[in-house]
Amino acid sequence: MRTAAAILGDMDDLAGFLRTRRARVDPAAAGIPADRHRRVEGLRREEVAHLSGVSVDYYVRLEQGRATQPSEQVLDALAGVLDLDETEREHLHRLARQRRRRARTPNSRVRPELLRILDLVAGSPALVVDHRMDVLAANHLADLLYGRPARGMNTARHIFLEETGRGLYASWEQCTLDVVGHLRLAAGKYPDDARLASLVGELAMGSERFRRLWARAEVRARTHGPKVYRHPLVGLLDLHQENFALPDESGLELIVLSAAPGSAAEDGLRLLAGLDDARDGVKTGR
Repeated sequence: MRTAAAILGDMDDLAGFLRTRRARVDPAAAGIPADRHRRVEGLRREEVAHLSGVSVDYYVRLEQGRATQPSEQVLDALAGVLDLDETEREHLHRLARQRRRRARTPNSRVRPELLRILDLVAGSPALVVDHRMDVLAANHLADLLYGRPARGMNTARHIFLEETGRGLYASWEQCTLDVVGHLRLAAGKYPDDARLASLVGELAMGSERFRRLWARAEVRARTHGPKVYRHPLVGLLDLHQENFALPDESGLELIVLSAAPGSAAEDGLRLLAGLDDARDGVKTGR
């Protein structure tokens, strides 16, 4: 098993990212004739160099971390050969820029105006999270969904290390892919964030699945999509997650989990809120 130091060492590693993307490419799809004597997974280094129009020596130095300032044109050529999607292209360029300009870790502070907006989202669970997936604020329905005060919770830790997290997410495997992809992006943006590095180390030491997924160096930017919860009190909640990145370069996101009108999930959220109201009524003697 790799040590935490080894895992953290490639949080912002351009060379490692290139190696993992190269191994993913199907040679036939890149126009390379089939070779039954091929011993490497994906493309060879010299094949990537040839297809992207750079010298083999230069590409080898890139994968060894010795060529530190590839041009935009070289990066675009490599992205094309490695069949990177838009998120991966941006990540590649960001990793290459880091040696010239290190992004400052943002200050995770929730403005009072944003807290007011959370309170206005009454019929849906809503949270504010930072780039580390720390929940900085949440409305009451989000607390009910998680069965605990959501503020102060780290959703990555909840999913990978806590038994309640494993049971809450109906599509747990998919959630783990999204979490690791998000944290990889965050590590590329903020390589000097000691708290993020500590979180990655904790997850790596505590979860074999996290270690395996982290080693794949995949990045994901999830902005919306289905999210199904298996709530112990109201059953399945088939919700839609919408992520709103705040326009102040804070790295914060407002996440709203909504149910389709007239759906069973809408009834489930209403029942969840009603159960809490009934419990409060018993406590106050109403």
